[in-house]
Parts: sequence; structure tokens; C-alpha cells
Amino acid sequence: MNGQVAGTSMDVDGEEYHQNQVSIQRSLSPVQRASSVPHRLPHFTVGYVYSQDMMLHSSATGEHPEQPERISRIRTAIRDANLLQKMKQIPIRPVKRDEVLLVHSQEHWHKVLAIQSMTPSEIFESEAYYESLSLYVTSGTTRAARLSCGGVIEACLAVARGELKKTFAIVRPPGHHAEPEEHMGFCFFNNVAVAAKVTQFLTPVRKILILDWDVHHGNGTQRAFNDDPSVLYISLHRYERGQFYPCGPFGSLESCGEGAGIGYSVNIPWPKKGMTDADYIHAFQQIVMPIGMEFAPDLVIISAGFDAAVGDDLGECFVSPAGYAHMTHMLSGLAGGNLVVALEGGYNLDSISNSSLAVARVLLGEAPPELPPMVASEAGTETVWQVAMEQSKYWKSVNPKACEPREEVDEISFSIPEILKGHRQHFLYTQYQMLQVPLMTKMFEERFGSQVMCTGDFLENPTIIVFVHEFGNLRIELDGKPTCDVQMENSYLIDFSKELISWVRKEKYALLDVNVFPRPFASPLPRGHKHVESWSRDVLTYLWDNYIQLSGAKNIIFIGHGPGCHALMELMESRPVGMIRYVNTVIQVVGNMNIPLIPKDADELRVWYSKNSVVIVHPEHPAFAPEARILKRHGRVLQIEESKPIKLIMKGLPLIQDHIRQSLVGKPQ
Repeated sequence: MNGQVAGTSMDVDGEEYHQNQVSIQRSLSPVQRASSVPHRLPHFTVGYVYSQDMMLHSSATGEHPEQPERISRIRTAIRDANLLQKMKQIPIRPVKRDEVLLVHSQEHWHKVLAIQSMTPSEIFESEAYYESLSLYVTSGTTRAARLSCGGVIEACLAVARGELKKTFAIVRPPGHHAEPEEHMGFCFFNNVAVAAKVTQFLTPVRKILILDWDVHHGNGTQRAFNDDPSVLYISLHRYERGQFYPCGPFGSLESCGEGAGIGYSVNIPWPKKGMTDADYIHAFQQIVMPIGMEFAPDLVIISAGFDAAVGDDLGECFVSPAGYAHMTHMLSGLAGGNLVVALEGGYNLDSISNSSLAVARVLLGEAPPELPPMVASEAGTETVWQVAMEQSKYWKSVNPKACEPREEVDEISFSIPEILKGHRQHFLYTQYQMLQVPLMTKMFEERFGSQVMCTGDFLENPTIIVFVHEFGNLRIELDGKPTCDVQMENSYLIDFSKELISWVRKEKYALLDVNVFPRPFASPLPRGHKHVESWSRDVLTYLWDNYIQLSGAKNIIFIGHGPGCHALMELMESRPVGMIRYVNTVIQVVGNMNIPLIPKDADELRVWYSKNSVVIVHPEHPAFAPEARILKRHGRVLQIEESKPIKLIMKGLPLIQDHIRQSLVGKPQ
């Protein structure tokens, strides 16, 4: 018996358990299942593959980074978190010859198989050869490599056949560097590539997405499917102009497949070390997920190398366990949740076990941990934009414009709104001698400085027109939709206010011109401050309290245009008594926007507004739909046959002029 107790057997992990003792304990249990109650096996949706036999592949020195403890530490971390009991263990087996030949050559199969027959002296003498391929071999290498590949196959088949939704193949040696004709880079068989081929051959699964987040490019996996449109291969890896392993141009962003597979290889090649969660999440949001959703796979396989993790000396990047969890969570949204995670690289034992545990939690349905606020690096955004430019040739869902990096030139840059404000300020001063109204608070000055202008007689003129608006319309001609390049000579600003201001000055009225579009790059709001949407109301209230009411005006007329109408309505709500007492009329050119309403509980203001307002809209406005109705709180609504807001106010100018004159009849001028 060799010291073994009768009735003892070995499970696939190599851990002993005693069947006789278990049966005795069950027979003595105080609570037993009644014979009438059917025995129910636990229902699993997540499984895993593991075997201690894969640890037989071990470096003679014990100092190689691809060490046996990589898989045992991962399994221990998952077990100690009480998650292993929630996962079904899938029986593992060695890969078969016919399965390997779906990807690799017969010569390659025999080459790996021959390793198990090598004598210690042959292993020693071939050490230099294998080191040139970034490999080491032992008598247990062949069995470990066959189990690793067979384990990933079984993990994929369990999902593809509907037995489980998600699986985690905790296997080694890794596989994604192994090419059809050659083993290399710690890899002997290309586990994921062989598993994908077998899955397509034996199950209804046809379209497979392989996402490779190992810090090294999976040259072998891309090579296996380079001309195959049924498998989409996406890799995020350090590239550094082809100087990072496995080196060469194959992992460049221009390497997109060939023949029928053109566009089905997507490389996101990081130009340097130190990439973070923010860079990976940015790449997922802009490249991986849009392409993945457009491809619509039947199965997703993650080539899960954890050598980009924080603490891995080979990868030298900073992806956290939470970052891996979020990427897994996003990929779980594809293929109806059918997902296989297959271990590749990762050589810091703490990093690989913590990252794998985070992934396992997501596989079991836990939400990924919250990530702190973060912004992708300049290198990351530049790379993602370049990839988007390349991949947009093949995928409609990739939008290069959406991920174009913003240059770090804030100190020497001017936003288009700022340029237009400067132009308007200069125009109003040179044409009508209008002056800038000082705003005495820092926040108002930052957001509205140079965009509140008045005529020189503002404080003395008995009649003031207050014009509240945003910008005019920008008319831009493009070279073409793909580039969105602007033809500057054929682009211009349409600003109706020229006509209105000219008429106001001709009638010798004073004018207060208020652009309520806040400056876009003003300093951040203090913590706890009100929302930005209230700034237009607040600046109008400030002008009312500090300038308009203190002026010598006997007649005050408000004109709102577009978004300015809602700001004007908010001013009326906040200063109803002053409005009723001092304002002659309110003219609102709403255009396509919702017609602002007087509050229900403001009875006096509602009565006044219904008599002293004109609201100009076009006949197709939603307010005239059969199910809608015009209320007194809307004011006096008039229709003008014009749907475009900028033309609506131009067409309505004679009506506006007549209404203003009528409101001034009998008033002091």
C-alpha cells in the first residue's frame, strides 16, 4: 500500500481526501436527508481548470520568472477568499495531437513531445538553444504543456456547450507566443489559439474575440488567425517601436491582418513602460469595446497575462487589480456573458494572485471595485488616437475624432468662444462706442468678462433695451466628413444682433447687451457651489440689482433669444416685484426650445406677463401639437413662418419693433 490508507484516492489537484472517513462522518451527522427528499447537486455557472501536474515544468535553478508557484498562488488566493467553493472544477486532460495540428505543424508537435524523452545530459547540452528561444525544459515540460493547452480547451468547451457561463483556466506554461512552427517566449503550445479552433470545430460557436492584455504582444495568436475573419484578435502591449519582446513590426498598429482577415487584428502598442489603469480603460472605451460590440462574438477569450500589473518587474506598468476587474466586467457584456479567462504571463507572485482574485470576483458576479478619478497619459491618448485612425478603416464604430488627444498648450491656446467674444467686443466698441460693464466678483468676471456691454448713455437714457442671448450661428464648411477639416475661408459667424443694435441706436434707446454663455475654461467651482446652469440667471440678477434698477431709466424692455429666454425667465422668478413695477414688456424669441413658463404660484406675475409679453415661435413648435396646449403662463405666443432660430428673429424684427413702440406709447421718452 506504500503507506497509503485503504480507501484513499487523489483528486485532480493532487490533494488527498479520505472517502471512508467522509462516509463515516456523514453517517454520524445529526441531521440526515430524508429518503423522500431528492438529492440536489449545487448549480454552478462559473468553473475553473487547475492541476498540480502543470508544476512539473520547473527550472533547474528555481530562479526563472515563469515559476510553478504562479498557478498555486492564484488558486490559493481564490480558495482563501472562499470563492473556489462557488466554482465548479472542470476535469483537465492533455491536449490531443489532432487538436494541436489545428494550429501547429506536425513537426512542432513532435518537437514538444520529444522533450519528455530527453536525458538530463541532453537537457543540459540543449540549454543554450532553448535560452535563445526564451525557454527552459525539463522532463515534466511536455506533460505540463499538454495539460495547459488541454485545460484551456476544456474551459472553452464548457462555456461553448452551455454547461457554464464563465471559466478561469489557471494554467501554465503560457501559450500566446507559440507560433504555428515554433515554441518561444516561455510558451510551447498556443493554448488559446488551439482552444479557439477546437471550439469552432466541435460546437456551434463561430465568432470568437480573443482579448490579449498580457504586456507582451501575442505574436503566436495573431499569426494563427491573421487571415481568419471568424476570430477577432485585440492586443494591448508594450511595443516601443518594436524593441520590446517579442520585437519586430508584427505588433505595430499597422499590423491589422491579411487577406480575408484584414481588420480582424487590432494592436494597441504602448510606446513606453509605466502605462496605468487610465490608459487601459481609455483604450477599452475607445477601441476594444466599440469594435467588440460591432463584431458581436459568440465567445470571448481573455489571454490574461498579468505582467502589466503593479509590481511586475518584467512589465514595468501599473495596472491595478481593480483595473483588471473593470476590463473583465466590460468584456462580460459581450457574447451574452460567455467568457473564458486563460492565464498567460505575470511573474510577480503577489501581483498575479491579487489580480487573478479580482478577476475571479467579477466572474462570480461581483461588481468591480470603484476606481479613483483618473485621466489617460499623453502617450496613452496619442496611441489610442493613432489606433483609432487605423482601425476606423475597418470598423464603423471607431471614431478617431472622439479620442483625438488634446494638446497640452492651454497657456498659449484660445477657445473659439473666446475669440468670438473678443471679436464682438471690438465690433460693438468700434461701431457703436459700447463699453464693457465691470463685474465686481471674481467668478462673474472669469465667466462673463468682456461679454456684458452697454452704450455710453446707459445710466441716463430713459429707455433701456436689455438683449439677452448666447452666440450667433457658426456656419462652417468642411473639406470632407472623414477628416472634418475646416475650410476657414468659407466659414463665418451669423450674428443677427447687428440689425437689432443698429435699430436700437437709430431710435436713440440705450442698450445693455448680455451674452449668457459662460467662459468654458474658467477656474473650477468651489466644492459645494451651485451648478453651472445657474450662472446665466445669477449674472442677470447681478446686473438687475447693481445697474438696471440704479439707472435713470423709466422704460425697461427685455429681449430674450434662444437659451437667453430661460435665463430671463429665471430673473423674473427671482425679482417678480421689480419686474412688474419697472419693466414695460418682455419679448422672447424661443425658436425650437421649450417655451419657458411662469411658476404656478406666482399669480400676480402670471397676469402681468400674459399682458406684457410676446413669445415668438414657429408653427411646427411642439407647443402646437394636438396633445399640447398654450397656457397663460406661457405669455402671449405668436407664430412666424420660419423654423430656423436665426432667421426667426430676423423675420420677426418688424413685429418686435412695433411691439416696443406700442409699449412706449404715453411713456416718458
